[in-house]
Amino acid sequence: MDTATNPWKILHSRPVYENNWIGVTEFDVINPGGGKGIYGKVHFKNIAVGAIALDEAFNTYLVGQYRFPIDQYSWEIPEGGGDPSEDPLASAQRELLEETGLVAGHWEKILTMHLSNSISDEITMLYLARKLEQRTPMPEETEELVIRKLPFEEAYQMVVRGEITDAMSVATIQKVQLMILEGKISK
Repeated sequence: MDTATNPWKILHSRPVYENNWIGVTEFDVINPGGGKGIYGKVHFKNIAVGAIALDEAFNTYLVGQYRFPIDQYSWEIPEGGGDPSEDPLASAQRELLEETGLVAGHWEKILTMHLSNSISDEITMLYLARKLEQRTPMPEETEELVIRKLPFEEAYQMVVRGEITDAMSVATIQKVQLMILEGKISK
């Protein structure tokens, strides 16, 4: 199998919906098996960014908020969207400051992910923030956040128990746990 060749043939495409954050396009296609069909694609206009902050005592910071699309409360790492023309690190730094009031003296990119590649082109860049300094949070008007400082191990156990379900948060917390086990992060 040639992994570089697209087996899908696009016959026609048409925009279905658009707002400030997303665009939805429907495609008439010939699928890899030769059958005709349709495929919908959600295009995200921003890059998703997230940051997990670890202080010297191995505490981390989660933000809790009610998420409209899933109609439930969610505990997450600080995350948001960044303009594609902006450096993703600058976007992550802004999100960390806005949501928690934290500024970090050391940043490390630890993951790049596609969040739901069966229907969307959304990509995320995820960072580890260390050497923290507390400032004043400045959440956006669409955000009613609760900030929770807790030991990293407790956040990891929340993932294990299924209490954190946000994909960016789960992946980032698991990545940091792996980095700890491999000795790449220490107190």
